[in-house]
Amino acid sequence: MVSGPWTPPAQARTGAARLGVLALQGDVREHSRALAALGVQVVEVRRPSDLGALDGLVLPGGESTTIGRLLRVFELLEPLRDAIAAGLPVFGSCAGMILLARDVLDGRPGQPLLGGLDVVVRRNAFGRQVDSFEAEIDITGVAGGPVRAVFIRAPWVEKIGDEVEVLGRVSDRIVAVRQAGVLATAFHPELTGDGRIHELFVGMVEDVRGMRAVRGTQGVQGVRGISARAYLCRAQVADGSGDR
Repeated sequence: MVSGPWTPPAQARTGAARLGVLALQGDVREHSRALAALGVQVVEVRRPSDLGALDGLVLPGGESTTIGRLLRVFELLEPLRDAIAAGLPVFGSCAGMILLARDVLDGRPGQPLLGGLDVVVRRNAFGRQVDSFEAEIDITGVAGGPVRAVFIRAPWVEKIGDEVEVLGRVSDRIVAVRQAGVLATAFHPELTGDGRIHELFVGMVEDVRGMRAVRGTQGVQGVRGISARAYLCRAQVADGSGDR
């Protein structure tokens, strides 16, 4: 469990995890800053070759239709699907949650999804830009009091599979979930200065690194055992519809 209050370390740790931030569009700088404050190595991911040495990946909030289109342009769509199905730990915020979903309601035609979570989400569920809001919510696995959550044209989760753990709700709507090594929030923790959600994800990554070290394997191929315990819906994700 992540403890509070949260205080970031002054510098990267020796042998720290190497985490990528998908850097095609969205809150790339904000996520990178939050991760760097936790002492991990941060890499901006723009091409398939950037995925090879990663211990985890963050899909930022932004415009999911734009991100999906750029995934095709930069030939990242299939490599990312394969990496996630192979067990690469991933955290998606807002639009990132959309991309990780199995299916999207009220989506746009042609929006590609990556899969990883056995969930159905509804895009722009809380309303338009003018309906953006903040809320204090409790997140399972995060101590130190409620997390301040920023919702901007946010989705919510309407359906979950048996392997999905609900971590947080607002107004009885599911806004934070986890499945094996995949974490997603409908809100933007990168915008608040509270690093506890990122710290939770880094802890998940470290757990995977420990398992990988025991097995003597490297790279994303070393964590296939994790996806075997979860419904990663790789084969079921088709080019459907998305969110923001």
